[in-house]
Order: sequence, then C-alpha cells, then structure tokens
Amino acid sequence: MRAWLLDETTGPEAWHVGSVDTPMPGPREVRVTVKASALNHLDLWVAKGLPRPPAFPHVGGADGAGVVDAIGDEVEGLSVGDEVVVDPSTSCGVCEVCDRGDTPFCAEFKIVGEHRWGTHAEYVVIPAENAVPKPPALDWPAAAGFGLVTSSALRMLRRARLVPGETVLVVGVGGGTSTAAFALAPVLGATAVFVTSRHAPKREWSLANEADGAFDSDGPFDEEVKALTRGRGVDVVVENVGTATWERSMRSLARGGRMVTNGSTTGRTAELHLPTLFWRQLEVIGSTMNDHREFAEAAAMLADGRVSVPIDGTYGFDEFPAALERLEAGEQLGKIVLTH
Repeated sequence: MRAWLLDETTGPEAWHVGSVDTPMPGPREVRVTVKASALNHLDLWVAKGLPRPPAFPHVGGADGAGVVDAIGDEVEGLSVGDEVVVDPSTSCGVCEVCDRGDTPFCAEFKIVGEHRWGTHAEYVVIPAENAVPKPPALDWPAAAGFGLVTSSALRMLRRARLVPGETVLVVGVGGGTSTAAFALAPVLGATAVFVTSRHAPKREWSLANEADGAFDSDGPFDEEVKALTRGRGVDVVVENVGTATWERSMRSLARGGRMVTNGSTTGRTAELHLPTLFWRQLEVIGSTMNDHREFAEAAAMLADGRVSVPIDGTYGFDEFPAALERLEAGEQLGKIVLTH
C-alpha cells in the first residue's frame, strides 16, 4: 500500500511517500480503507523523535475515517462495508483500567500514528473497538477531522471538572484541540468562554462565534480576562501552548481555579510560583488523549450538531508536505485534512 513514511527522525522533511506491505487484521482487529485522514501536531513531533517511533518504517496519522474492508477473528458488531471513524486511543482491552473504561491509564496504551501504524495510508488496521460508526451527516473530511481533538478537549474539560455556571479561558484558539474546547465549553454549561490567539482573524472568528472576549496570546491577556470578570478571573483555563503563555494562563485563574494542559507547542518547561499556587488554592491538571466513552460522546455531539469543528483546508494525499507546512506555521483555523 502507499503511505507517508518515516525512516528517520530528522524533522518534518523526513516524511516521504512510499510503499509498504498492506497490513492484515489480527484477532479482534479490523482493516479500514482510509477515505480521509487529518493532521495533528503529533505528525511534527514524531518526525522530530518526540517521541521516536518504535520501529521503522513508520506510518503517520492519528485521525482518519473510511470503510471497513477486512475483519479479523473474534470481531462482532462490524461488517465489511461499514463506514467508521478511527478512535486513535488503543489499549490491551482486558486489564483493570480498561475494564473500567479509562483507556489512557492502561500500561499498554498506544496512539495510532505514534506507537503503531497510522492513517496517512491506503489502509489502517485498528482494534475493532476503535472503529466507531461514522455519523451519517458528516462527509469524509469532517469525519476524519473531529476525532482526536474533540475527544481530547472533552477529556480536558471533564478532568478540569467544569460544571454549569463556570467560566473558561481557551488559550491558542485556532489549533485543533483549542478550537474544539471552545466549541465544547458552552455545551457543557460554561456561561462565559474567552479565547486567546496570536492571529487577529482567529480572534475575529471566535467573536463571531460567540466568544465573550478574544485576546492576543502575546499580550497581557491575564489582565484583560480579569478586567472582563471584575477582577475575579476564570474557573478553568484550557492550556496547550506551553512556555510562552503559561505564566499569564496561571494568572488568569480565579481563586480555586483549575488549569488543564495537554500540550507544549512553545516549550516543554514552565515555572510555578508555589505561594501563588497554594495561597490561591489553584490546581494544574494533566490530560492526554481520550477513552472510548469520550470518543463516542464526541461523535454523538458532532452527529446531532451540538458541536462542530471547522476544517481549515483539504489537501490531496500527495500534498502532505504542503499541509505539514501550514500546520507548522500555526496559521490554520481548525483541522487540516488529506483526502485519499
């Protein structure tokens, strides 16, 4: 099969299109003919060895949607021809944490496109439980684009314990997870949602889509948040930018507020002023990926129109390098999708 491959981790330019053996599904697995796949920052990080793929050649891509074309033994509830979306969070499926549904805590947790072959290919093999029915109302690009970011954002807001009546600041809107968090927060009951972005068009888009305030990520957005909340700050900050915005994100919190993070695109280290943390009784919460229930819930929200994730643009399969360039430049608003 044709696929976008890594043979080394020297950077995004290391991705190249090539041919590898078409994978066959094993027990409790299915093979999907990929109709569309979506880019994530994971495609950039893996190419830089952050982390290094477990083996070469490596096939990238965490998000995708397509048609089941082969089924392994012990699979129930799926048939050849079913249209599905790929849930990228995989696990052993039999341990204690898997039994209670908390997939990311499994000792064998793996991400499609990072720890196992991904969706930037003609075919992808995944566990049967990771093949989720495609919402009929979504076309292939929309189906491929929502998965990782919407389910990850949902997990972030749930881990932050957002409850109806609280306020939220989403840092770095325009990126996939941040844009999904902006869409999800009102659905989960937030009464005010503020955003930041370095790009004026993204701030304008947010205001047109009912953001209660939109601020420059490079500016004093903590002061602006405090001004709009009468000095109080927000209950929850969704942060995945990292070093560049960390300090102001912390200062945007109200007393007892919670900051949840699942990314570090501008740096992997940050400082905490400990007296501020304990005197103001703040919380910093880590979050990664999703469990199967969160993915199914995100799909249901897309299906009934409660949430939508914008598609920044679609590229042909052979245009992956150009799509990566746009992703790395940080100018996209929503998801970048490859059509197969």
